[in-house]
Amino acid sequence: MAAEVVMTVEMIKASQMGMKALGAGIAVGLTGIGAGVAEMAIGSAAVGATAENKDMFGLALLFTVIPETIVIFGLVVALLLLFV
Repeated sequence: MAAEVVMTVEMIKASQMGMKALGAGIAVGLTGIGAGVAEMAIGSAAVGATAENKDMFGLALLFTVIPETIVIFGLVVALLLLFV
């Protein structure tokens, strides 16, 4: 005897919202990890360049901030998943 599974409309909508939230969390989490790995290499090189030449500070700061835009893109994708 097979058990019959009945899903109501409310259960389907809740499941879809849960999957959207899971996708949004993955989008933000993976972009955060990627930006952290990128900043690890860029930050150490920026500190070394600044230690040798103080005039490189502005450029080093700019290069350090660039990977953060990836997280912003991940956040935009997460917001689109949740609210569209």
